[in-house]
Amino acid sequence: MKRPSSPSPERREAGSGDRFRHTNKADRPSAVALFLRRHKGKLKFLAITGVLGVGTWAFLSMHGTQGLVGPLKAKIEAEIPLKVTEIRVEGANLTSQNAIHEALGVSVGDPMLGFDVKAARERLNDLPFVEDATVGRRFSGLIVVHLTERPPFAIWQHKGQFVPIDRDGNPVPDKGMTSRDAQAFMQLPLVVGEGADHAAAELLDALAKTPDVKAHMTAATLINMRRWTLTLKDGTSVYLPEAAEPQALTRLEELQKRFDLLDRPVEIIDLRLPDRLTIRERPAPAASDTAASEDQDHTAKSNGQSQAPIAHDEAAPKVAPAKKPKRTDEGDRRPSSFHDDNEHAHNNGGALPA
Repeated sequence: MKRPSSPSPERREAGSGDRFRHTNKADRPSAVALFLRRHKGKLKFLAITGVLGVGTWAFLSMHGTQGLVGPLKAKIEAEIPLKVTEIRVEGANLTSQNAIHEALGVSVGDPMLGFDVKAARERLNDLPFVEDATVGRRFSGLIVVHLTERPPFAIWQHKGQFVPIDRDGNPVPDKGMTSRDAQAFMQLPLVVGEGADHAAAELLDALAKTPDVKAHMTAATLINMRRWTLTLKDGTSVYLPEAAEPQALTRLEELQKRFDLLDRPVEIIDLRLPDRLTIRERPAPAASDTAASEDQDHTAKSNGQSQAPIAHDEAAPKVAPAKKPKRTDEGDRRPSSFHDDNEHAHNNGGALPA
Protein backbone atom coordinates (compact mmCIF):
# COMPACT_ATOMS: atom_id res chain seq x y z
CA MET A 1 0.00 0.00 0.00
CA LYS A 2 1.48 3.27 -1.03
CA ARG A 3 1.57 6.19 1.33
CA PRO A 4 0.28 9.51 0.01
CA SER A 5 3.06 11.76 -0.92
CA SER A 6 3.25 15.13 0.79
CA PRO A 7 2.52 18.16 -1.34
CA SER A 8 5.41 20.11 -2.62
CA PRO A 9 6.43 23.39 -0.98
CA GLU A 10 5.02 25.33 -3.91
CA ARG A 11 1.62 23.72 -3.49
CA ARG A 12 1.63 24.30 0.30
CA GLU A 13 2.41 27.97 -0.16
CA ALA A 14 -0.17 28.38 -2.81
CA GLY A 15 -2.92 26.60 -0.88
CA SER A 16 -2.33 28.24 2.47
CA GLY A 17 -3.90 31.58 1.50
CA ASP A 18 -3.99 34.25 4.33
CA ARG A 19 -3.66 31.67 7.10
CA PHE A 20 0.09 32.19 7.56
CA ARG A 21 0.57 35.93 6.99
CA HIS A 22 4.11 37.20 7.47
CA THR A 23 4.56 40.70 8.96
CA ASN A 24 7.59 42.94 9.19
CA LYS A 25 9.02 44.29 12.55
CA ALA A 26 8.43 47.85 11.41
CA ASP A 27 4.69 47.19 11.24
CA ARG A 28 4.44 46.24 14.98
CA PRO A 29 3.38 49.01 17.56
CA SER A 30 6.01 50.23 20.06
CA ALA A 31 5.92 49.47 23.80
CA VAL A 32 5.07 53.10 24.58
CA ALA A 33 2.14 53.03 22.20
CA LEU A 34 0.87 49.79 23.75
CA PHE A 35 1.19 51.32 27.30
CA LEU A 36 -0.67 54.45 26.29
CA ARG A 37 -3.37 52.38 24.61
CA ARG A 38 -3.86 50.18 27.66
CA HIS A 39 -3.85 53.02 30.30
CA LYS A 40 -5.56 55.68 28.30
CA GLY A 41 -8.34 56.25 30.89
CA LYS A 42 -6.00 56.51 33.88
CA LEU A 43 -3.68 58.91 32.13
CA LYS A 44 -6.58 61.16 31.21
CA PHE A 45 -7.71 61.27 34.87
CA LEU A 46 -4.20 62.10 36.10
CA ALA A 47 -3.87 64.88 33.55
CA ILE A 48 -7.15 66.48 34.61
CA THR A 49 -6.20 66.22 38.30
CA GLY A 50 -2.82 67.81 37.67
CA VAL A 51 -4.36 70.71 35.79
CA LEU A 52 -6.83 71.33 38.62
CA GLY A 53 -4.08 71.12 41.25
CA VAL A 54 -1.86 73.60 39.46
CA GLY A 55 -4.79 75.95 39.01
CA THR A 56 -5.70 75.74 42.70
CA TRP A 57 -2.12 76.37 43.78
CA ALA A 58 -1.86 79.39 41.50
CA PHE A 59 -5.16 80.78 42.84
CA LEU A 60 -4.16 80.37 46.47
CA SER A 61 -0.77 81.91 45.78
CA MET A 62 -2.39 84.97 44.29
CA HIS A 63 -5.17 85.45 46.84
CA GLY A 64 -3.59 83.96 50.01
CA THR A 65 -4.73 81.02 52.14
CA GLN A 66 -5.50 82.72 55.43
CA GLY A 67 -8.66 84.38 54.24
CA LEU A 68 -9.99 81.14 52.75
CA VAL A 69 -8.75 78.53 55.21
CA GLY A 70 -9.20 80.64 58.38
CA PRO A 71 -13.03 80.58 58.49
CA LEU A 72 -13.05 76.88 57.65
CA LYS A 73 -10.56 76.15 60.42
CA ALA A 74 -12.58 78.16 62.94
CA LYS A 75 -15.73 76.30 61.95
CA ILE A 76 -14.05 72.92 62.35
CA GLU A 77 -12.68 73.89 65.77
CA ALA A 78 -16.13 75.01 66.87
CA GLU A 79 -17.89 71.85 65.69
CA ILE A 80 -15.31 69.24 66.71
CA PRO A 81 -15.05 69.02 70.55
CA LEU A 82 -11.32 68.22 70.56
CA LYS A 83 -9.85 70.03 73.55
CA VAL A 84 -6.58 69.90 75.48
CA THR A 85 -7.28 67.67 78.46
CA GLU A 86 -3.80 67.29 79.97
CA ILE A 87 -0.29 68.73 79.63
CA ARG A 88 2.48 66.37 80.72
CA VAL A 89 6.01 67.73 81.21
CA GLU A 90 9.02 65.43 81.46
CA GLY A 91 12.66 66.20 82.21
CA ALA A 92 12.08 69.62 83.79
CA ASN A 93 14.37 70.00 86.80
CA LEU A 94 15.56 73.59 86.47
CA THR A 95 12.84 75.10 84.27
CA SER A 96 9.75 76.29 86.12
CA GLN A 97 6.30 75.01 85.23
CA ASN A 98 5.03 78.55 84.69
CA ALA A 99 7.74 79.24 82.12
CA ILE A 100 6.96 75.99 80.31
CA HIS A 101 3.22 76.64 80.11
CA GLU A 102 3.82 80.20 78.98
CA ALA A 103 6.15 79.00 76.22
CA LEU A 104 3.63 76.37 75.11
CA GLY A 105 0.97 79.01 74.61
CA VAL A 106 -1.86 76.59 75.34
CA SER A 107 -3.81 75.58 78.43
CA VAL A 108 -6.15 72.79 79.42
CA GLY A 109 -9.49 73.39 77.74
CA ASP A 110 -8.12 75.16 74.66
CA PRO A 111 -8.84 73.73 71.18
CA MET A 112 -6.30 71.12 70.15
CA LEU A 113 -6.41 72.08 66.45
CA GLY A 114 -5.29 75.61 67.27
CA PHE A 115 -2.07 74.43 68.94
CA ASP A 116 1.07 75.04 66.86
CA VAL A 117 3.55 72.32 67.81
CA LYS A 118 6.47 73.78 65.85
CA ALA A 119 6.12 77.28 67.30
CA ALA A 120 5.78 75.88 70.85
CA ARG A 121 8.96 73.84 70.42
CA GLU A 122 10.89 76.89 69.24
CA ARG A 123 9.74 78.91 72.24
CA LEU A 124 10.71 76.12 74.64
CA ASN A 125 14.19 75.91 73.12
CA ASP A 126 14.65 79.61 73.90
CA LEU A 127 14.17 79.04 77.65
CA PRO A 128 17.21 79.08 79.96
CA PHE A 129 18.64 75.64 80.76
CA VAL A 130 16.74 73.99 77.86
CA GLU A 131 19.09 72.25 75.45
CA ASP A 132 16.39 70.57 73.36
CA ALA A 133 12.62 70.24 73.55
CA THR A 134 10.17 67.84 71.93
CA VAL A 135 6.44 68.44 71.83
CA GLY A 136 3.81 65.88 70.86
CA ARG A 137 0.03 65.79 70.95
CA ARG A 138 -2.44 62.93 71.08
CA PHE A 139 -6.00 62.66 69.82
CA SER A 140 -7.07 62.06 73.41
CA GLY A 141 -6.20 65.71 74.18
CA LEU A 142 -2.84 64.96 75.80
CA ILE A 143 0.17 67.20 75.10
CA VAL A 144 3.54 65.69 76.04
CA VAL A 145 6.58 67.92 76.52
CA HIS A 146 10.02 66.41 77.04
CA LEU A 147 12.92 68.70 77.93
CA THR A 148 16.63 67.97 77.77
CA GLU A 149 18.16 70.54 80.08
CA ARG A 150 21.65 71.91 80.29
CA PRO A 151 23.99 70.45 82.91
CA PRO A 152 23.90 73.09 85.72
CA PHE A 153 22.59 71.47 88.89
CA ALA A 154 23.66 73.87 91.65
CA ILE A 155 25.80 76.91 92.38
CA TRP A 156 28.97 76.30 94.38
CA GLN A 157 30.37 79.17 96.45
CA HIS A 158 34.06 78.67 97.05
CA LYS A 159 36.76 81.24 97.85
CA GLY A 160 34.46 84.11 96.94
CA GLN A 161 33.55 82.66 93.55
CA PHE A 162 30.17 81.35 92.37
CA VAL A 163 30.59 78.42 90.00
CA PRO A 164 27.74 76.50 88.27
CA ILE A 165 28.27 72.76 88.72
CA ASP A 166 26.61 69.60 87.41
CA ARG A 167 25.40 66.60 89.44
CA ASP A 168 28.92 65.19 89.63
CA GLY A 169 30.33 68.47 90.94
CA ASN A 170 32.15 69.37 87.73
CA PRO A 171 32.17 73.06 86.74
CA VAL A 172 29.88 73.87 83.85
CA PRO A 173 31.73 75.76 81.11
CA ASP A 174 30.36 79.04 79.86
CA LYS A 175 28.78 78.30 76.48
CA GLY A 176 27.59 81.73 75.48
CA MET A 177 25.81 82.45 78.77
CA THR A 178 23.40 85.35 78.53
CA SER A 179 21.96 87.64 81.20
CA ARG A 180 18.79 85.56 81.06
CA ASP A 181 20.80 82.46 81.94
CA ALA A 182 22.46 84.33 84.81
CA GLN A 183 19.07 85.24 86.24
CA ALA A 184 17.98 81.63 85.96
CA PHE A 185 21.15 80.49 87.75
CA MET A 186 20.03 82.52 90.76
CA GLN A 187 17.22 80.01 91.23
CA LEU A 188 19.63 77.10 91.61
CA PRO A 189 20.41 75.81 95.11
CA LEU A 190 23.53 77.29 96.69
CA VAL A 191 26.10 75.03 98.32
CA VAL A 192 29.08 76.41 100.22
CA GLY A 193 32.37 75.04 101.46
CA GLU A 194 35.28 72.84 100.54
CA GLY A 195 34.03 69.59 98.99
CA ALA A 196 30.44 70.80 98.76
CA ASP A 197 30.57 70.59 94.96
CA HIS A 198 30.92 66.80 94.91
CA ALA A 199 28.69 66.14 97.95
CA ALA A 200 25.79 68.36 96.92
CA ALA A 201 23.86 65.84 94.80
CA GLU A 202 23.09 63.48 97.70
CA LEU A 203 21.88 66.31 99.95
CA LEU A 204 19.78 67.99 97.25
CA ASP A 205 18.15 64.69 96.33
CA ALA A 206 17.17 64.24 99.99
CA LEU A 207 15.84 67.81 100.11
CA ALA A 208 13.68 67.12 97.05
CA LYS A 209 11.76 64.59 99.18
CA THR A 210 11.09 67.20 101.90
CA PRO A 211 9.47 70.11 100.04
CA ASP A 212 8.64 72.17 103.14
CA VAL A 213 12.26 72.20 104.27
CA LYS A 214 13.49 72.90 100.75
CA ALA A 215 11.11 75.85 100.41
CA HIS A 216 12.63 77.46 103.53
CA MET A 217 16.29 76.82 102.63
CA THR A 218 18.54 79.38 100.97
CA ALA A 219 21.95 77.71 101.27
CA ALA A 220 23.70 74.58 102.51
CA THR A 221 27.22 74.69 103.97
CA LEU A 222 29.44 71.63 104.23
CA ILE A 223 31.24 71.79 107.58
CA ASN A 224 34.78 70.40 107.64
CA MET A 225 33.87 68.12 104.69
CA ARG A 226 31.80 65.99 107.12
CA ARG A 227 28.30 67.32 107.70
CA TRP A 228 25.84 69.95 106.45
CA THR A 229 24.36 73.07 107.99
CA LEU A 230 21.30 74.57 106.31
CA THR A 231 20.59 78.31 106.31
CA LEU A 232 16.90 79.20 106.13
CA LYS A 233 15.37 82.33 104.67
CA ASP A 234 14.83 83.91 108.09
CA GLY A 235 18.45 83.26 109.11
CA THR A 236 17.83 80.09 111.12
CA SER A 237 20.66 77.54 111.09
CA VAL A 238 19.81 73.83 110.96
CA TYR A 239 22.57 71.41 111.98
CA LEU A 240 22.27 68.05 110.22
CA PRO A 241 24.00 64.88 111.44
CA GLU A 242 26.89 63.35 109.59
CA ALA A 243 25.96 60.60 107.09
CA ALA A 244 22.29 60.71 108.18
CA GLU A 245 20.92 63.72 106.33
CA PRO A 246 17.84 62.03 104.78
CA GLN A 247 16.58 60.79 108.14
CA ALA A 248 17.12 64.18 109.80
CA LEU A 249 15.39 66.03 106.95
CA THR A 250 12.40 63.69 107.15
CA ARG A 251 12.22 64.30 110.88
CA LEU A 252 12.39 68.07 110.33
CA GLU A 253 9.66 67.87 107.68
CA GLU A 254 7.36 66.12 110.16
CA LEU A 255 8.08 68.75 112.82
CA GLN A 256 7.26 71.49 110.36
CA LYS A 257 3.91 69.90 109.52
CA ARG A 258 3.02 69.35 113.18
CA PHE A 259 4.39 72.48 114.86
CA ASP A 260 5.43 74.92 112.09
CA LEU A 261 8.89 74.81 113.58
CA LEU A 262 10.58 76.50 110.62
CA ASP A 263 8.23 79.47 110.93
CA ARG A 264 8.98 80.12 114.60
CA PRO A 265 11.50 82.67 115.91
CA VAL A 266 14.27 80.11 116.25
CA GLU A 267 17.95 80.82 115.79
CA ILE A 268 19.39 77.29 115.74
CA ILE A 269 17.86 73.84 115.27
CA ASP A 270 20.24 71.03 116.17
CA LEU A 271 19.38 67.59 114.74
CA ARG A 272 22.77 65.97 115.12
CA LEU A 273 21.59 63.60 117.87
CA PRO A 274 19.02 61.07 116.64
CA ASP A 275 17.17 60.89 119.99
CA ARG A 276 17.20 64.58 120.90
CA LEU A 277 16.06 67.83 119.32
CA THR A 278 17.77 70.95 120.62
CA ILE A 279 16.78 74.47 119.62
CA ARG A 280 17.90 77.95 120.54
CA GLU A 281 15.38 80.73 120.29
CA ARG A 282 16.18 84.17 119.05
CA PRO A 283 17.49 86.58 121.73
CA ALA A 284 15.02 89.01 123.28
CA PRO A 285 15.30 92.71 122.43
CA ALA A 286 18.12 94.46 124.28
CA ALA A 287 17.31 96.53 127.37
CA SER A 288 18.55 99.71 125.68
CA ASP A 289 16.06 99.21 122.87
CA THR A 290 13.26 98.72 125.38
CA ALA A 291 14.23 101.88 127.26
CA ALA A 292 14.36 103.88 124.03
CA SER A 293 10.91 102.61 123.15
CA GLU A 294 9.56 103.65 126.56
CA ASP A 295 11.12 107.11 126.20
CA GLN A 296 9.39 107.54 122.86
CA ASP A 297 6.06 106.53 124.41
CA HIS A 298 6.56 108.98 127.30
CA THR A 299 7.43 111.78 124.90
CA ALA A 300 4.36 111.08 122.81
CA LYS A 301 2.10 111.12 125.89
CA SER A 302 3.61 114.37 127.12
CA ASN A 303 2.81 115.93 123.76
CA GLY A 304 -0.83 115.04 124.20
CA GLN A 305 -0.87 112.26 121.62
CA SER A 306 -3.15 109.36 122.37
CA GLN A 307 -1.66 105.92 122.27
CA ALA A 308 -3.53 102.85 121.03
CA PRO A 309 -3.34 99.91 123.40
CA ILE A 310 -0.93 97.19 122.36
CA ALA A 311 -2.53 93.78 121.97
CA HIS A 312 -0.62 90.83 123.38
CA ASP A 313 -1.08 87.25 122.33
CA GLU A 314 -1.43 85.29 125.55
CA ALA A 315 -0.83 82.03 123.73
CA ALA A 316 2.46 83.13 122.19
CA PRO A 317 5.52 81.54 123.82
CA LYS A 318 7.81 83.75 125.86
CA VAL A 319 11.21 84.25 124.31
CA ALA A 320 14.02 83.90 126.77
CA PRO A 321 17.37 85.55 126.18
CA ALA A 322 19.81 83.23 124.50
CA LYS A 323 22.66 81.83 126.54
CA LYS A 324 26.09 81.56 125.14
CA PRO A 325 26.42 77.95 123.95
CA LYS A 326 29.28 75.75 124.95
CA ARG A 327 31.45 74.47 122.15
CA THR A 328 31.66 70.67 122.03
CA ASP A 329 32.58 70.06 118.41
CA GLU A 330 36.10 71.35 118.05
CA GLY A 331 36.40 70.34 114.41
CA ASP A 332 33.41 72.29 113.08
CA ARG A 333 34.28 75.66 111.60
CA ARG A 334 32.42 77.82 109.10
CA PRO A 335 34.06 78.35 105.68
CA SER A 336 31.36 80.88 104.83
CA SER A 337 29.84 84.03 106.25
CA PHE A 338 26.44 82.37 106.50
CA HIS A 339 27.15 81.05 110.02
CA ASP A 340 28.90 82.09 113.17
CA ASP A 341 31.28 79.97 115.19
CA ASN A 342 28.63 78.79 117.66
CA GLU A 343 27.34 75.51 116.35
CA HIS A 344 25.64 73.96 119.34
CA ALA A 345 22.10 74.98 120.15
CA HIS A 346 21.05 74.91 123.79
CA ASN A 347 17.54 74.22 124.90
CA ASN A 348 16.08 77.27 126.67
CA GLY A 349 12.83 75.63 127.59
CA GLY A 350 11.31 75.95 124.10
CA ALA A 351 12.37 72.62 122.66
CA LEU A 352 9.77 70.60 120.82
CA PRO A 353 9.41 66.87 121.24
CA ALA A 354 11.63 64.96 118.87
